[in-house]
Parts: sequence; structure tokens; C-alpha cells
Amino acid sequence: MDIGKIYNVSSPVIGAEELRFRGAEGTSDGRFASILDAAKQQLSETNSYLNTQEEEEVKFSLGLTENAHDLAIAQAKAKASLQYTVALRDKFLEAYKEIVQIQM
Repeated sequence: MDIGKIYNVSSPVIGAEELRFRGAEGTSDGRFASILDAAKQQLSETNSYLNTQEEEEVKFSLGLTENAHDLAIAQAKAKASLQYTVALRDKFLEAYKEIVQIQM
């Protein structure tokens, strides 16, 4: 799995959809905005965990630290967060596909 594409995620498409949903007045009932904000927060958190994992791996491989426990914790947090983010993405795509299939 190539996780390099997850770093520093920012999508103008998501931002444009949020603006379109809110309309010209910037009003909404807040449900879409709160879901979008939670997704953005999850991506930021995942990026943070992945960066911490990378820093710990570099420190350990260079011999700057002998504490393998911190490395294992960083790896476990990054793995769990990445799995959650991928699951969240899959659910978003599944919901989008269902919406697209709705006959109007």
C-alpha cells in the first residue's frame, strides 16, 4: 500500500462542494459541515501519527535513541489511524455510490 499520497491532503474539490452545499449565503444546517470537519481532522491526525512514526524510525535507525518502545507505540498509532482513515474513505465512497444510483 502506497501511503505517500495521504500526506498533506488538501482537496479543492471538497472545499468547492462545501461552498456549494452552503450556498451563496454560507448557511447550512451544520450536518455536512460537521462531517467534513471531522474528516479533515482525521486526515490531520493521521498525518501527524505518520510523521511521528517516521521521525521515530529515523531516530532509531540512526542510533539517536535506543528506546524501541517509543518506536513500537508510534507505529501502532500510525497503523490504527491509517486503517481508520481508509475505512472512513471506503464508507464515504460507498455512500457516494449509493447516492449516485438513486433514481430521480
